Amino acid sequence: MLQAQPRSHLGTPTLTLIVWAAAAVAALVIWGGYCHTAAAADGIPTRRPNIILIVADDLGYGDLGCYGQKAIETPNLDRLAAQGMRFTQFYAGSTVCAPSRCVLMTGLHTGHCHIRGNGGVALEDEHVTVAEVLKQQGYATGLVGKWGLGNEGTTGMPTRQGFDFFFGYLNQGHAHNYYPSYLIRTESRVKLQNVVPNEGPNGQGVSSNKAQYSPDVMYPEIGRFIDQHRDRPFFLYLAYTLPHANNEAGQHGMETPDYGIYANKDWPDPIKGHAAMVSRLDYEVGLIIDQLQKLGIDRDTLVLFTSDNGPHREGGNDPTFHDSSGPLRGIKRDLYEGGIRVPLIASWPGHIRPGRTSDHLGYFADVLPTLADLAGAEVPEPCDGISFLPTLLGRAGEQRQHDFLYWEFYEAGGAQAVRAGDWKAIRRPAFTGSIELYNLADDLGEQHNVAEKHPQIEAEMARRMEQSHTPSNLWKVRGRKRPQPTATP
Repeated sequence: MLQAQPRSHLGTPTLTLIVWAAAAVAALVIWGGYCHTAAAADGIPTRRPNIILIVADDLGYGDLGCYGQKAIETPNLDRLAAQGMRFTQFYAGSTVCAPSRCVLMTGLHTGHCHIRGNGGVALEDEHVTVAEVLKQQGYATGLVGKWGLGNEGTTGMPTRQGFDFFFGYLNQGHAHNYYPSYLIRTESRVKLQNVVPNEGPNGQGVSSNKAQYSPDVMYPEIGRFIDQHRDRPFFLYLAYTLPHANNEAGQHGMETPDYGIYANKDWPDPIKGHAAMVSRLDYEVGLIIDQLQKLGIDRDTLVLFTSDNGPHREGGNDPTFHDSSGPLRGIKRDLYEGGIRVPLIASWPGHIRPGRTSDHLGYFADVLPTLADLAGAEVPEPCDGISFLPTLLGRAGEQRQHDFLYWEFYEAGGAQAVRAGDWKAIRRPAFTGSIELYNLADDLGEQHNVAEKHPQIEAEMARRMEQSHTPSNLWKVRGRKRPQPTATP
């Protein structure tokens, strides 16, 4: 933290000045590091900043224009990046939905967190979320979109994990359907006009009557929340389902009301659908930014935009058609870079200098300590993350660095991964397989396994995998091949 400068030119302070100084010191203690860092650009603010955290679903590193996309139009997100900071080495918490969001909310990586796979497990009372940390600091907290960390009636419901308001999907299976028969408001079902003939127990299915598109139903709640809380600090988590597929709809799973500007493209329909979903997401982000500006609170609001994992090959989508992974290898369900490296855009006019690109190495576990730092809150322990607020504010010399990042995955035999500096290690199957080693500085596409050439680095990466994994009875590797019994004569 910066130190207050002496004010010798004021002469002998009067009682009024002493009282003022005491109040100022108290305010600085309350505001923590944020007040000092913000003062460099705009002077000490009158309140803590609003925070809008936007998370796309299955959006690839290469799906945005500002990350190299040429065919899909994302002018609003490109504008957001131009007026703020674009990160090039930021990672999701996992390569699938629920564990990635658990890392995001709790600050614990997948070797430590409670939800390490898509299995219907709920957060419990003792787990501390970003929303709880910010709520304790006086923030109004809201969530619109997809939760995935606790179903109806469980301790994991968002309104039992620090959110004052929730509207959307609780279950990731339910969130597949863009035309659901209901959504959840707070803890009650809100019936929609859509008809789902073979609706599953968690609301998943394919609608026969597609009357209300869920992003269109949810967006007004976003605008309403921002408007209602314009005069107090708020945390709004926007967990979009775009551009995820409806897995139950097979090759017709890229559900969108129309293909928009891509309708006449000579592309397969699922590709048009994917592009339309990305551009629809971009359009809504533009509406949010416009609303902040119209209300005059854009300079009081930090906006973060990212994705929960890499691009998907579901609902008929082909992630190679528009290079959704960019220069990276792999997609969703891989621990190669394409499965976990994601966009991160940060905008806070007057505080984050525009047009910046950062190669700071970070991941979802860092979001909780960063937002706690911003709000002047203590970071709950344990926490695997590190605040990247110094990077956002252009103070690279104050930025702590990770020794390494860690992931583990439990499907199809499982996998583990470690990123340390330029080195990336992957072990498949998890816990028992051999280690692949890549130097990302000269092999970003992870094409050349150099483990045999660097046995000491391979051994160190194996050690880090072992020290990062805390066993959990809830999570066992699925799909691991079992030895076949020997036939008896």
